[in-house]
Amino acid sequence: MTEPAHAVFLSYASQDAQAASRICEALRAAGIEVWFDQSELRGGDAWDHSIRRQIKSCALFIALISKNTRDRDEGYFRLEWKLAVDRSHLMAADKAFLLPVVIDDTPKADERTPDRFREVQWTVLPAGETPPAFVERVRRLLSPGLSLEANPQDPPAVQSHAIHRPGELTGRRARLLYALVVAVLLLILGYFGIERLNGSKSNVAGAASIAVLPLTNEIGEADQRYFSDGISEDLITALSQFAGLKVIGRISSFQFRDSKEDGRSIGAKLGVAYLLEGSVRKSGDMIRVSAELIDTSDGSTQWSRRYDRPYKDLFALQDEITHEVARELKAKLLPGGHAAEQSERPPGGSLEAYNAMLQGRFYGQLYTEADVRKGIELLTQAVGIDPRYAFAWSQLSYTWTLRAQYLSGEAAQGAYEKAREAGDHALALSPDLAAAHLARGFLLQNSGLDWRGAEAEYRRAAELAPDDGNAKINLGNQLAIHGEPERAIDLTRQALVTDPLQAGWYNALANYYSALNRLDEAENAIRKAIELQPGAAVHHTTLTVIEIQRGQAQAALNAAQQEPPGAFHDIALALALQIGSDRDASDAALKTLIEKHAGGAAYQIAEVYALRNDSNATFEWLDRAWGNRDAGIQQLLFDPFIVRFKDDPRFAAFCIKIGLPAPGRAGYQALLAAFSTREGWDTP
Repeated sequence: MTEPAHAVFLSYASQDAQAASRICEALRAAGIEVWFDQSELRGGDAWDHSIRRQIKSCALFIALISKNTRDRDEGYFRLEWKLAVDRSHLMAADKAFLLPVVIDDTPKADERTPDRFREVQWTVLPAGETPPAFVERVRRLLSPGLSLEANPQDPPAVQSHAIHRPGELTGRRARLLYALVVAVLLLILGYFGIERLNGSKSNVAGAASIAVLPLTNEIGEADQRYFSDGISEDLITALSQFAGLKVIGRISSFQFRDSKEDGRSIGAKLGVAYLLEGSVRKSGDMIRVSAELIDTSDGSTQWSRRYDRPYKDLFALQDEITHEVARELKAKLLPGGHAAEQSERPPGGSLEAYNAMLQGRFYGQLYTEADVRKGIELLTQAVGIDPRYAFAWSQLSYTWTLRAQYLSGEAAQGAYEKAREAGDHALALSPDLAAAHLARGFLLQNSGLDWRGAEAEYRRAAELAPDDGNAKINLGNQLAIHGEPERAIDLTRQALVTDPLQAGWYNALANYYSALNRLDEAENAIRKAIELQPGAAVHHTTLTVIEIQRGQAQAALNAAQQEPPGAFHDIALALALQIGSDRDASDAALKTLIEKHAGGAAYQIAEVYALRNDSNATFEWLDRAWGNRDAGIQQLLFDPFIVRFKDDPRFAAFCIKIGLPAPGRAGYQALLAAFSTREGWDTP
C-alpha cells in the first residue's frame, strides 16, 4: 500500500459515484494513490476502525459536495466528513488537508455542509470532469513542506483552490482551554455513588429510553468539537449504567448532529421517549453547560437548566446534572444488588489524571501509528498521576494491543506484554470493570488468537455492563466464530436495539443469517446496511455472497459491480464470476485477485477456490491465511463456501490446528444441516 503521506481519501455520496470515479481515474493516472472508503476487514468494530485509520492517516481529504449530499439526511459520507474535520483540528495552521470539491451548482452557503468545509475555498469540477491543473494542484499539495497559498503560476481556476484555516490555539493557553473544556466531561458521568434507575414512562412501551445528541460546541475561540463530543459520549456511557434505561449508542445518535428535524421525528427514528441535548461554552474562568430534556412524543421541553461552575467544582456539577436527569425521567431508585458500577473517574478525584486519560483515549481512537503512540504516552501519564485508576489502565492495555498491530516479531510481542501488564493492573484494581474485560478480550483475540479466552472475557464484560452494545457485538462475534451464528444473531439484534443505525452491525447480522441459509433475512439486513452507508465498502460484497447462495449469477454480478473500487470490489467480482457461464472471465478475475491481493486476502482466495470445487487449492490458501493471521479466517465455521468441504479430513484437522471446534458438536451439526439445504450454487 502507498505510504499514508502520499494518499488521498475521496469521500462521496453513492449517487455521485460516477463523478467520483472520473476524479479518481484522473488522479490515479497521474500516479496519485486514491483511497475510497475500503477495508481489508469484514464488518463490525474492526472494519469501522479500518476506515477510521484511513481517514486519520491520509494526506489529503477530498469531499465531493453536490445536491445529493445536500438532500441526504443520512449517509456514511457524513461520518467520513466528521472524522476528517475532527482530524483537521489537530493540524498545524499551514497544513493542507481538507479539499472540498463541488460537482454541480450547490451553493457554498449550504447550511448542511460542515462549517469547516465552508471556511476553505471550494473547487468546482462539474460532473467530476478533472482538468490537468487540478491534478497538478493535488500533486503539489501532497508534497512535503508546500505552502497552502496558491502558486502564482497556477491558472486562475486552480489558484482558487488555496486553502485557508482559521487560527488554532497554541501553547499553554491551548492546554488550559483543553483542561477547562474536557473537564466538563465530568458533568456527564454522575454515577459515583448514585442509585441506578429503573422505570418507564407511561406513554412508552417497556423501559424508559433516551438518546444523547452531540452537544454543541460554543467555545468560540476555535472549533474544538471533539471536546463537546467527548462530553456527549461520556453521558451515553453514564446513562447506559442505569438499570431499565435504554440508551442509544453514539454512532446512531451522532447522525443527527446539526439536524433540522424536530424531536418527534428524531425520536421516532431512534425509538426513544426522550432526547438530551445542549451546549458547552467557556466564559472567563468558568465553564457553562446548558442541557435540555425533550419529550419525543410531542417535542416539548420537559426540563432545562444552565450550569456555571469553576473548573474545580465540575465533579459536583456532574452529579447534579445526572440526578436532575434521573428525576425528570421519573426513575425509581433501586436498593442494592444491582450490577457493578462502571466508572471512568479516577478514584482519587484528580482532574489532571482524568484529563490525561481523555486525551489518551482520544488519540488512541484515531488509529494511526503516531496517534496510538501519543495515546500510550498520555494514558501512561494518567496512571502515573493516579496508580489506582483502573479505567485508565484498561485503556492503556487496549491501546498497547493496538500498538502491536503496527509492529512485528519481538517488538509486537513486547507491546502485547505491556498490554497484558496494564490489563493485569486494571483487573487487580477493579475486577468488575467491564472495560478491563473488553481490553483483555481484545488482547487475547489478537495476540495469540485465543478465541475461547476472548469469549470468556467478552462474556464477563456483557454480564457487568448488560446494555453495552460493544460487549454484545464482540461476544456474538466470538460465538459465530465457534459455529453458533444463531446465538450471534440474538446478541446482534439486542445490540441494535441500543444503536439502531450501526451499519457494520447489520452487515454482521447479514453474515450470520447467511450462514443459516435464512437468505431473505440476510438480504433485509444487508440492504439496511447499504441504506445507512451507501458508498461504504464490504456491504455489496455481502450481498454478492447472498445472491451466489441463491444461485443467481446475474444478480451476484450486479451486486459485485456496485462494490466501491478496491480490494473488496475485486473479491466480490471474483466470487460472482465463479457461478457464471464465462469461464475466461472467471479465470481472469481469480488471477487478478491473486496478483493484487494475495498478501491481504488469502482467505477470500480460498473461498473462490471453494466455489470452483478445488479442494487442494482451497486448503493451500487456508494455510496461507492462517500463516498471515488473516482476519477472514474467523469466518471459517459460518462460511457458506468453505463448508462444502466439511467431510474432507483436512477440514477437521485445520479446525483443530487453529483452535476451532471440529465438526461433531451438536450445534455445529445443526449449522451443517442448514448448509445442506442449499440448492443450485453448491455444484460447480
